[in-house]
Amino acid sequence: MKPAGGRPTGGREINPRAGMPGGEEALQESMPAPEQVELISPAGRRLPFPDSAGPAYYDRPLLKEPVWGWHIPAYYFVGGIGGAALVMGAAAQLERGGRLNDFIRRCHGAGIFASLISGGLLIYDLGRPARFHHMFRVFRPTSPMNAGVWILSSVSPPAIFAALLSRRGGFPGFLGEISGVASGLAGLALSTYTGVLVANTAVPVWQESRRILPILFAASAMASAGSALDLASDDPRARKITYTFGTIGRAAELVSSAVMERQAARLGDRVARPLQHGASGALWKTAGMLTAGSLLLALLPGKSKKKRIAADVLGLAGSLCLRFGVHRAGVASARDARASFRQQRAELENRNPG
Repeated sequence: MKPAGGRPTGGREINPRAGMPGGEEALQESMPAPEQVELISPAGRRLPFPDSAGPAYYDRPLLKEPVWGWHIPAYYFVGGIGGAALVMGAAAQLERGGRLNDFIRRCHGAGIFASLISGGLLIYDLGRPARFHHMFRVFRPTSPMNAGVWILSSVSPPAIFAALLSRRGGFPGFLGEISGVASGLAGLALSTYTGVLVANTAVPVWQESRRILPILFAASAMASAGSALDLASDDPRARKITYTFGTIGRAAELVSSAVMERQAARLGDRVARPLQHGASGALWKTAGMLTAGSLLLALLPGKSKKKRIAADVLGLAGSLCLRFGVHRAGVASARDARASFRQQRAELENRNPG
């Protein structure tokens, strides 16, 4: 290899003149760096530098947020009332004197009505009634969503048979009693399976509290059903049942809520943040205050009608806010990329402690 007019170089030397600009390009001047930055748009100046405080991929969400609308937490609420009402009706059948027959029939009616509304809300979420029908093509116990459709469809038939046959004698009355117990079991599943449904996801705040969510939903169902039936009952014997059932549910709801916050915060405040901040945090805290106020009024001495109505209304409102708060917390948690990464890294560390 020979440079122009030079001696052989063997490829180890470079002619410095070959890289010198000439002509018009030699007259161009480079713009100083500050002036270049001014010409860049404000969005371009915000470079995606990673934050060492919480590793993530440029804050991009790792998960898709739940697409469920308002009708799904409403479905949780209405289904919880209906399922817990059927449980109360089955428990009231233990009284053999016939003095609670009206209350038992009211429980069955509440369960039937709530299951119909829940079915409508679920069909509305699916978009087309045919999709609800197509979910019956298979029975998959490992899928909470598929199992939930079968549970919802199994609530109304035994409740209807119980309402029609329980007051008759002989073999029809026996079938009515068996149907009442079956409706109570179906109601128990209806009031708890929604907690299993949301826990069986990768959403960090739901996944970390997966062990308490079914219990929390069951407690909320007890509180709301006890409040709703207490408002609709005039019989002192029935009110004693609804009062006891609702009070236990309110206390269990408060305890379960505290346990959920503790479980969500096991990996730090990042996973539990939706329960403390934003719209989901406001709903969550409001639910706790309403339920605590309802429990306080229920435990205060006295049998004032206004006090009882206020306690029941606060109990219903607290349960409703709790369902919407849990739903909104899941949406906010799915949007938080750092919460998802922190949860996955903690799981890997637990698998490989060395």
